[in-house]
Amino acid sequence: MSKTETTAGRVPARDRLLNAAAVLFYQEGCSVGIERVISMAGVAKASLYDCFGSKDELIRCYVVERDNARRYRFNSGLPIFDSPRTKLLGMFDILGETSREPWFRGCPIIRATMEAENGTPAKAACDEARQWLKDLFQRLAVEAGVGRAAALADELMVVYDGASLACDVDHNLGAPAVAKRMAKAMLDAALASSKKAAKPTKVHA
Repeated sequence: MSKTETTAGRVPARDRLLNAAAVLFYQEGCSVGIERVISMAGVAKASLYDCFGSKDELIRCYVVERDNARRYRFNSGLPIFDSPRTKLLGMFDILGETSREPWFRGCPIIRATMEAENGTPAKAACDEARQWLKDLFQRLAVEAGVGRAAALADELMVVYDGASLACDVDHNLGAPAVAKRMAKAMLDAALASSKKAAKPTKVHA
């Protein structure tokens, strides 16, 4: 039987390992012992190496799965907003909804990034996930008419990360709403600055 084949009604070993990793890595960190992942998954140790080759690859796949889940939340949640401006601010509404879920323990990408070593596939996956989020902020800022969209995206990432950490560390479920107000002020200031810069300068004779 191959690693993708299962007996009737059973979940493939690869999926069981990823499901177990999703719980343990998110709740306790990626440093959790592989024996616990294997035990929770209910598979033989050889299955880990058959499916992933190493714990490092399992961590990378876990990060990719969490990233894909976040992308899905935004891609499916943002269309209800009717403009780039409301979509950008709506990202904080989606964070607020996610933070109220009973399983929420902060951003899984941030948690994994804090443990990932430079130069590893897991760190590369974390960097890609964070870049996608920043790129989304920047794209929406550009579409909203912000001239300094890249700089604003950097600033919004700090606000977003802070709100996510406050929800987890301080159990402050109001943090996303506070962050949204901050983001609105920053966005409005950036838009005003862009409009001012775009006005033609009067030439006096």
